[in-house]
Formats: sequence, structure tokens, C-alpha cells
Amino acid sequence: MIVILPVVPSSSSQPVSNSHSESESESSSVPQTEAANMSISKTPKRKSKPWRIFTSTFVTIFLAEIGDKTQLTTLLMTAESQKPWVVFLGAGSALVTTSFLGVWVGRWLARRISPQTLERSAGITLLVIALLLTLEVLY
Repeated sequence: MIVILPVVPSSSSQPVSNSHSESESESSSVPQTEAANMSISKTPKRKSKPWRIFTSTFVTIFLAEIGDKTQLTTLLMTAESQKPWVVFLGAGSALVTTSFLGVWVGRWLARRISPQTLERSAGITLLVIALLLTLEVLY
């Protein structure tokens, strides 16, 4: 008889004892941790790694924003006003607000549309924009 016990992480590496005799646990061909893992559903919930998500988001947005019209506008406003900290606070607040709106709308959409549909829609939208920009350059 195999009894599956939940695996509880502990700071020590000693095995968790159970009430069954040594002969029963030794005769089992599947260790308790493997048996416990097999009892978990086949589609385990993946825990996202916050720093991986943060880094990916930061790099993507940073590279997309370098040299764009917002950065150039901020540069010109700083040169004109001679008040770099005021421009920085205004531009930073605007970027935080637009990012907040993007996250809020994204969360709202994610609750109503499947991730696959949302991904396809975003991809199609970006392809259409790329096509329109290409046609504008060519004609």
C-alpha cells in the first residue's frame, strides 16, 4: 500500500517520517516526493518570477522608447525651459500614468478575453500598423 503525503518544504534535509512501518516505505518503488509530485495535476500552476517579468518589461519598454518622439520632446522642453527637474517630473508622471492605464486596460481585457485571442489580436494589430507605415513610406 502506497500512501501519498503532502511534501512540506523544510529547512532540514531529513526525510519526513510517517506512521507506516519501515518495510512498507522501503518496499515502495516510488519515493514519497515522486509519488507526491505524481498526485499533482498534469498542468501545474506556474508561478511567475517577478524579477524576470520586471526585467523583460523594463528592457522592452526602454528599447522601444529610446529616440522616440516623447524622448525628443522631453529633450527640447528641457532645453527651452532650463528646468530639467520640472520637465523630468512632468514627463515621468505622464509615462507612469500611461503605463498604469496600459496595465489596467490589459488586466481588464485579460479577464474578458482568452490570452490566445488577446495575443493574436495584438499581433494582427501590430502587423497592420507595420503594413500601413510601410505603405506610407513607399507611396
